[in-house]
Formats: sequence, structure tokens, C-alpha cells
Amino acid sequence: MQTYILPQKNQWLKLCQRPIFETADLDLPVAKIMEDVRIRKDEALFNYSKKFDNCSLENLIVTTQEFTNAQKKISKELKEAIEIAAQNIKFFHKNYLEKTNRIQTMQGVECWRRNVAIEKVGLYIPGGSAPLFSTVLMLAIPAKIAQCPEVILCTPPSPTGEIHPAILYTAQLTGITKVYKVGGAQAIAAMTFGTESIPPVYKIFGPGNQFVTKAKEQAQQRGVAIDMPAGPSEVLVIADVTAEPSFVAADLLSQAEHGSDSQAILLCESKEFLQKVKKEIKKQLSSLPRRAIAEQALKNSRLIVLKNIDNCIELSNLYAPEHLIIATKNADKLADKITNAGSVFIGNYSCESIGDYASGTNHTLPTNGYARNYSGVSVESFIKKISFQKINANGLKSIGKAVEIMAAAEGLEAHKNAVTIRLQNLNNKTK
Repeated sequence: MQTYILPQKNQWLKLCQRPIFETADLDLPVAKIMEDVRIRKDEALFNYSKKFDNCSLENLIVTTQEFTNAQKKISKELKEAIEIAAQNIKFFHKNYLEKTNRIQTMQGVECWRRNVAIEKVGLYIPGGSAPLFSTVLMLAIPAKIAQCPEVILCTPPSPTGEIHPAILYTAQLTGITKVYKVGGAQAIAAMTFGTESIPPVYKIFGPGNQFVTKAKEQAQQRGVAIDMPAGPSEVLVIADVTAEPSFVAADLLSQAEHGSDSQAILLCESKEFLQKVKKEIKKQLSSLPRRAIAEQALKNSRLIVLKNIDNCIELSNLYAPEHLIIATKNADKLADKITNAGSVFIGNYSCESIGDYASGTNHTLPTNGYARNYSGVSVESFIKKISFQKINANGLKSIGKAVEIMAAAEGLEAHKNAVTIRLQNLNNKTK
């Protein structure tokens, strides 16, 4: 890891830079996949399964029997753990569903917004070495709370044509019955355009590799919404001498093992504490199964000593981390000063892993600095807000003159006339 001791403020922007990976070269190959799926539909998907997943499929949709078999392959302990997480996630998100509130802006003028679920949404769940069944919980539960009528899920198959049983179990638990065996950019293309087997959707959610991320960008250009701009996972830890170095090291490594392009940052005010964390990282790293991945990520990661904790807060807000851990003696007060972060973990025992799985908050969060202007996934991510207004005769009389004046000032005579003709009608009725 790169170590910085008391860097000057004019260096801070440079310290906030994420690992840079060239993605321009992905534009053309992903565009070709998108277009191929648009034209050849299922045929293209079967071909890509052979090419990328080394898998020959006869059909794309997961059958009822496959769901049943998955149930048998999941241990009782894992089922119970998933169910605890599901309960917490449901409880959290349900309590943040906004209710319709009718407001009278002036006499006779009533306005309100109504939540309307997005009718068709698609969830993408990565498979491979880390099948993210936890992400099924994070996406499917708020989608169901929002009452989206159609929710489908795409995830890559194994070479034997199977979906990881934990993904299928979790999908069924959350009420998703349409699961398709397709991964990568081709899955995003299928949900964008639709095929003989897979219906098109209006919004796509979920993490993925650089090909998936690029495909989501291109889907958005085709008029399909996405959850948020995506990038590699990241964590920033603010710690003082009251923090436990082994805890901090474990938190940094938990992000580093996500992928070689992940980033972990420590901000503290003590050189001695930094050295203790560094020693713990080396110790814990040696026993990790995903050590090689973590080691690559640590090359892009930083240990930084600043003058004081206030500086740490300032630099953290500049960095805008996906995950922020505050491990200090006054963590609650410091949390109130946070303006840019995807999700905040307060205190020595609030490890980021808890939020990833079971606390109830969502782990689908803005990365790459997008926490400055994006929120994580929530029930609202699956909802459109439609505004309504109802103006009665008295309301039109009260507000009409102002609208006529404004419309005339903008040179929009037809806009003015829409009010004028109604006011004249009302005046004629009163004569």
C-alpha cells in the first residue's frame, strides 16, 4: 500500500484519484454484442454462452425443478442466515417508502405526487467465483416493496448449465420466479432489447465486470434506465488511536478481496497507528483464499496520516467513498459532518461486511466519487413519482392572472390563452 505522511492540501485531489482502467477499448466489442443480441436474439445468447461460459444450453429460463433442486442444496444454516438478512432489509426499506401527501399551495389549487412502480425491471447478478446472492436480496426486496409488476433476473450459468443454488434459493425467497441463464454484456443486451425468451425491461439494476458496466452505459443510451454509474468497489476508514488495528486491517482487506481494481483508504492522525494497521494487513493477508486479488487491489490503496480528525473528515468528503467507516471515540458526532458517502458505518463494531449482508441498508452504492451526487439503491429506485394538480374555479381565478402575465412575458401566447379562455368562460357564467 502507498503511504503518505501529512500530505499538503494541494495534493489531496491527487490522493482522491481512483485506479484508472482504460475502457474505451470496450466500446466497440460491447456495441457489437448489443447489436448481435438485438438482431439474433436467443440464437446470439446461446452462442455467447458457449463462447464465454463454456456452456451449451437448451433453454435460457430456470425451470421449476431447478428451483426445487436448489432448495435441497442449501444448508439449513445458510437458509436461516439469508432469511435473517431478508427480514432486516425488508424492514429497513419498507419504512422509507414515501406516502402520498396532498398539498394546497393556494386556495383552490391542490398538488400532490404519487408513487408508481416501474412496470418492468431487470436485475443482473454476477456469478463466477463470488456468486452474489446477497445482491439478490438488495435488489429484489425493494423492487417487491415498490410493487413492480414484472421483475426478472439474469445471471451467468456454470459450464454445466447450472445457476448457483444460493442465487436460486434467494430469488425464490424474494418472490422472483423468472430467472434466466445469461451473463455478461449479452444479458444487459437481452434485457435492453428483449429476445424470444427474455422480455425487455425499463430499468436495469446490478453490479458486474467492466463489460457489464459498459453494456449498461450503452443500454442507457438506448433509452433504458440504469441504477447508477458503476465502478470498482471501495472503502475509506477514518480511525483514531481508540480503534482496533486488527479491525481496521480486516475492513480494508474485505474490500481489497472484491477485485484487483478495488481501492481501500485509511485516514488517521498517528504514524504509530498506521504502522500497526500495516502490520495487521500483512498478517491477515497471508491467510486469505483470495490473497492474489487482494494484493493487486492493495497496490492501488493508500494509508494516509493527516494532522487531525477534522482533516480526515474533510478529505473523506472530497473522496466521497462508497463505504465509509468511522472508528473513533466520537464517531456519532463525526458522522453528522459527512456530506459525501454511499453508506456510513459508525464505531469499532460496525464493520462494512454487516451492511453488505444483513443490517438492512442496501449495498448497491455509488462508487468512483458518484456519492457526491447519487444515492444507493432504495425502494425509490424502483419508483416513478408522478405529479398531479387539481385546480377548481376559485383556484383558477386566484392563480390565472399570474400565469397570464408570465406566459406573455415569455412570448407564449397559446399558453396565456389557455388560461384566458377559461377565465372568460367563468366571467360569462357569473353575468
